[in-house]
Amino acid sequence: MSTSAPPPDTGTAEAGQAERSTSDLTRAAMSGWLGTALEFMDFQLYSLAAGLVFGQLFFVGDSAALAVVAAMATYAVGYVARPVGAWYFGRLGDRVGRTKVLFITIALMGGSTTLIGALPTAHDIGILAPILLVVLRLGQGFGAGAEISGAGVMLAEYAPRRRRGVIASLVALGTNCGTLGASAIWGILVAVMSEEQLLSWGWRIPFLGSAVILLVAVWIRFRLKESPVFEESSHVSDGVALSTAEVRAKAERENDTQMLEALEQKKWRALVPAFLLRFGQAGNSGILQTYMVSFITVTLAMSASVGTTVVIVSSLCAFVTVPVVGALGDRFGRRRMYQVMSVISLVLIVPTMMLIAGADVPKVFVGYIVMHNVSVMALASLENLTLPEIFGSRHRYAATGVIREIAAMIATGIGPVVAAAWVAATTGSWIPVAVLLGFFTLCPLIGTLFMPEVAGRDLRDPRNAV
Repeated sequence: MSTSAPPPDTGTAEAGQAERSTSDLTRAAMSGWLGTALEFMDFQLYSLAAGLVFGQLFFVGDSAALAVVAAMATYAVGYVARPVGAWYFGRLGDRVGRTKVLFITIALMGGSTTLIGALPTAHDIGILAPILLVVLRLGQGFGAGAEISGAGVMLAEYAPRRRRGVIASLVALGTNCGTLGASAIWGILVAVMSEEQLLSWGWRIPFLGSAVILLVAVWIRFRLKESPVFEESSHVSDGVALSTAEVRAKAERENDTQMLEALEQKKWRALVPAFLLRFGQAGNSGILQTYMVSFITVTLAMSASVGTTVVIVSSLCAFVTVPVVGALGDRFGRRRMYQVMSVISLVLIVPTMMLIAGADVPKVFVGYIVMHNVSVMALASLENLTLPEIFGSRHRYAATGVIREIAAMIATGIGPVVAAAWVAATTGSWIPVAVLLGFFTLCPLIGTLFMPEVAGRDLRDPRNAV
């Protein structure tokens, strides 16, 4: 029996694939991290501005409450645009390559955010101001819909097979960086500026300042080589994907059994587990990152600073959780780690919610940080790689993007609303929150029953894993 060591894992994603140097891989990783950070910074900048100043700047009227509602409705418009962007740019990315589309998405997303900072307000141009704001918000969401999925696909297709989990986890870390960065910027502005200064010109600073990150990200992506998986896939010729008819004719001519099987596969079989994986993680995120701040502040009657601070501290802890879980996924497999983390999350739901419900600050921090990192950030680390690995090379970008955005829109849309109504109906009980967390956590666990192990899969394979 041979005892020789396996060949070293170099910068190429698969043996025999187009060569990519360590610097190429580093550039791809930086590109994915910056793009995701910018995406979440953009959305957090807008969400905070919508609550703090946009009602007074763009929706001027007799009712201050209605102005805030209108500002938040404009915020929601961006989420409606995301699935459309995921479908459009995902299909384009599967046809002409990842790098071209990722260049467009970040320019559209970041450019829209920067231009928001240059908009005249309703005091200057009247009704045209909120119309322009909605247009830019649509552009922001349209580009963002294919950004995080594209970054995950690109990193998965670039990364060495045995280190995909660690490298692709940078996408999840980008979400933390963007959210924390935007929150810090607004926190500083609110602390050092008067309300008059903030409303007159201070609110523009974070939007215009985001152009710095945009320019760096665009520069990196301009120099980024195409995904080696896309370049060498059998359905690609001269950098462009062949039509279905051309693919079938080529596969029959060359007796390409993998491609012929891919053409006959039932696509929904891969969509089901992918949807459940994403739906569960997004649902937990909506409950813990959106609703739980309100639960701590309103239902438990604790200081508003407790809810916001615990989210920030937990997000900082995720800088350890995310890469560790990614590495464990490389070591033990994506399917097994999903099952392990889901079971741990189910076991911890009741004790962590009891800690939070005790309304004691240290216990609230312990309960929230443990639950958030296990049921949201750990699953996010696995998700950013598992979804691209489930789908075949022909439709990977589009399938990953559309599933991510539709599942998230449904889960994060209904989760916090149901939680708020249910808790109110039970006069502040934590049990409805625990039940919803249990429901969402069961979804990824069930999803793993419909999928094989996908870690280390040859991503040039046109067949879905299911």
